[in-house]
Amino acid sequence: MFVDLNVPVPALSKQQLSQAASKKGKGKQEQSSQPPAFTPPQVAAIESRIDTLVHYTLVGYTVFAFNQTIERKVDPKTFVNTLDPLFGQLRKRDGVVYLKRLTIVLDEESEKGFGLTNGNSALFAPYDLLALAPTTAASFSLACLTHTQPTPLTTHIISLPLTLPRLPFNLKHTLVRAALKNGAVFEINYVGALGGEGDPALTIPSGSESGAGAKRNWWAAAREVARVTKGKGILVSGGVYNDADLRAPRDVANLITVLGVAQDVAHDASTKVPQSLILRAQTRKTYRAVFSEPRVVIPQGSPAAEAQLPDVEMGDSVLPASTTPMGTAATTQQVAQSATVEGAAGKKRALEPSAQKGGSGPEVGGARKKKRKSKASQG
Repeated sequence: MFVDLNVPVPALSKQQLSQAASKKGKGKQEQSSQPPAFTPPQVAAIESRIDTLVHYTLVGYTVFAFNQTIERKVDPKTFVNTLDPLFGQLRKRDGVVYLKRLTIVLDEESEKGFGLTNGNSALFAPYDLLALAPTTAASFSLACLTHTQPTPLTTHIISLPLTLPRLPFNLKHTLVRAALKNGAVFEINYVGALGGEGDPALTIPSGSESGAGAKRNWWAAAREVARVTKGKGILVSGGVYNDADLRAPRDVANLITVLGVAQDVAHDASTKVPQSLILRAQTRKTYRAVFSEPRVVIPQGSPAAEAQLPDVEMGDSVLPASTTPMGTAATTQQVAQSATVEGAAGKKRALEPSAQKGGSGPEVGGARKKKRKSKASQG
């Protein structure tokens, strides 16, 4: 099963966004008559792209994540979810799964806050995946350390701007390891390796190049990502607008091996890594990323279920070793008091300290002194 978690949707015009925002707070009767967010030509282009991805060779993509991109910050007053009406316009396909993804492009203005707060959690709840595209060193550190923690607003995807003339930040090992430990992945869009001249995807973030310059920048930055991550936590997506730039899954894996990644790792970048990512993304709807309360179930008939500890009655003279706390030693007086000896009548009596020390008590010592005095008087 091959997965493409970046199928970009065309940006809506200002007129379409204004119509959706004006009817956002009105009654249910007016909302039901709201026109679709996407025009028929736009929906036809998306349908054609999906058909191409599904029927690419005999083993095509089966899971898609439609990507909505927001720049700088999410404003609750003007934010519009454009993927919900799109899913109602797309026709259903057997064996194909559609996901919703939101990507926030971070810049210098986003360092003060970009709307990813608990107060706006209702806006992000409909999305299956949340991604951040940092373009500054401060935003990259914020994305790796803070927003990858298990919360209802966890971002599991960090999309890197590989088409810039140079990465605006250094990929520090400490930040990368912290993000990977929290379950985040670093996304590489193969559209930059193809140039994609004229694609709107290369204009996000602003300042990126296209054509031959984009290819050169992509290869240099992608090799750096593969070197720092050592092939771990790499997610390969498309990010393609034009059908001519689409590639089959095997071709994408061969493309990633040129970066110095092993062949099995390149194959997992579009299969196992996105599958586990989708599973982890479901933890946003649970408390502290816990699916259920763990419980140990011992099957019947197993040795663990049949094994039982011996019962110890109260008042027994012999105490088990487990009653003594670990790391503490019993004193000589406690051992002497607990030691017992069975007499001729079968009764238990406590040993006296003199008898426990092997006859070295005060009585034995007094007899020795008397013997010494008698020998001295005889001499």
